[in-house]
Amino acid sequence: MADALVRLSGAARLVHRAAPLHLLGYLANTVFGAVLPVLLAWLLKYLLDELAGPGPYQDLVWLAVALGAVGLVGALSPHLGEYLSTELDRRVSLSAQNELFTAVERFTGLSRFEEPTFHDRLRLAQRTTTSPIRIVDAVCGVGRGVLTVAGFLGSLAVISLPFTAIMLLAAVPMLVVELRLARRRAALQWRLGPTERWEQFYSDLLSNTYAAKEVRLFGLAGFLRGRMNAEQQTANRALRQLDKREFWLRAVLSALSALLSAGGLIWAITAAGRGQVTVGDVSMFVASIAGVQLALNGLVGAISNTSYELVMFGHYMTVLRAEPDLPPPARPRVLPPLEHGIELRNVWFRYSDGHPWVLRGVNLFIPSGGSMALVGHNGAGKSTLVKLLCRFYDPTRGAILWDGIDLREVPVDELRERMSAVFQDFMNYDFSASDNIAVGDLAAADDQERLETAAKWAGVHETLTDLPAGYGTLLTRMFLSESEKHETGTGVMLSGGQWQRLALARAFLRADRDLMILDEPSAGLDAEAEHDVHTRLRQLRTGATSLLISHRLGAVRDADLIAVLSDGVVAELGRHADLLDANGLYARLFTLQASGYQLQGET
Repeated sequence: MADALVRLSGAARLVHRAAPLHLLGYLANTVFGAVLPVLLAWLLKYLLDELAGPGPYQDLVWLAVALGAVGLVGALSPHLGEYLSTELDRRVSLSAQNELFTAVERFTGLSRFEEPTFHDRLRLAQRTTTSPIRIVDAVCGVGRGVLTVAGFLGSLAVISLPFTAIMLLAAVPMLVVELRLARRRAALQWRLGPTERWEQFYSDLLSNTYAAKEVRLFGLAGFLRGRMNAEQQTANRALRQLDKREFWLRAVLSALSALLSAGGLIWAITAAGRGQVTVGDVSMFVASIAGVQLALNGLVGAISNTSYELVMFGHYMTVLRAEPDLPPPARPRVLPPLEHGIELRNVWFRYSDGHPWVLRGVNLFIPSGGSMALVGHNGAGKSTLVKLLCRFYDPTRGAILWDGIDLREVPVDELRERMSAVFQDFMNYDFSASDNIAVGDLAAADDQERLETAAKWAGVHETLTDLPAGYGTLLTRMFLSESEKHETGTGVMLSGGQWQRLALARAFLRADRDLMILDEPSAGLDAEAEHDVHTRLRQLRTGATSLLISHRLGAVRDADLIAVLSDGVVAELGRHADLLDANGLYARLFTLQASGYQLQGET
């Protein structure tokens, strides 16, 4: 009960913040809609009693005018309610969605985004951004039902107090059943979360451009469609079973309600025949029974909807109230310009208690003003080390120090503002070429000269200039710009190597940062382009701190220091020539790659 009240309070505050005047109007219209049926029933009773009387009929005109006026306002009330509800829905959805993703923004690391349960909860939270208005609507429905039921029950009690008590008792099982069904439906939505996400996953594979080539080459469409349909059928079976249960329970309760109404009507007609009640009383009795049943059904349904929506809204509030995945520093320290270097001191890391150790006590110093390369087998921990440097995770044990300051003592946004990076799995945004570069530093979004300078350093300026709309060309065929909405095929898809250079331009936009991290920056480039990129990197970052990760050892041979990771530790450290002389893992890997190139040249 306490949780429900907290969620109800949260939903009400959200709606009030988003549209206070519309909410006030909606509440007023709800109250009027609640008393309207009772008012009409009483006016009709007086009119019938007046007509059945001996006359004179001096009040008939006023009663007719009153009935007409109430009927007119009653006819307008639903339309006003629909308008206010729709506008509330728009405003509240916008506000709720903004608050939700503002909360998601607080998760500055990556761990939450690698939890399936978080994705299930976030999906439900996104689905319930309209829940606040539905909760308010349901609560208004409860209030409307209570007022209408109270009015009709009061009217009914004037005619037959015993029958009024019977009507109240008959509503109890209906309310209990509806509340149980609401809880079951909400619980089912949570259980079906993984199923629905799988269904969406297969749907995306069948419809997006990223998977289109393999899906068609390997003939996967039927296979993926079958899996998508299987997931949907699994969800449908569970929902169908619940629907059947709801149908039979509601059918039985409705039949009992209809029998009760028939019995009451027989009693009223019999009593009128014996002269115990007037014609107006019969009219009021019939209207009250119908009104009470209709209002009770609405009331029970509103309570059920409120219960369901509050449970679902709980997912939204859970995301909003979740603690940050990376704890903020208790006493934040100012991060100075990097003068000495970055030290990894006995760093251990694994992604969870159930996962194996990725790093097993790494000790490494990255000196300021120079370039260091990280090499090693796949899975050696190179990319994980980069994630720790960017503080996407914190070390499980040990510490990472920036000129002696633990990264955990620095606000994470301040730390990342001092870095630039190209990740191995860089993003291809469905934006314009200009925006694809500008996301590296949004402060440069309107500075075309800076964007073009970064593109020139990455060797992609001429490619972008030659596009149909230059830097303004959309690099996608999924969307159209406003100026091209009547044309098709105007978007441009870049090659893998061109996208790689664009990602480099994004990083070069932040070339003045203290640390630049380059995780496989030339993986998608040919040999000549790779040589060109690394030449530009050396020119751009001379005297600056850079960390380069690459499987192509020829690309790292000019680094000031090369660290070799193996089995989660730094196995070797030194310059290229020194590591070759040591005849260890680096020398073996370099010799293997070099011999491969020689064999290719001989053939």
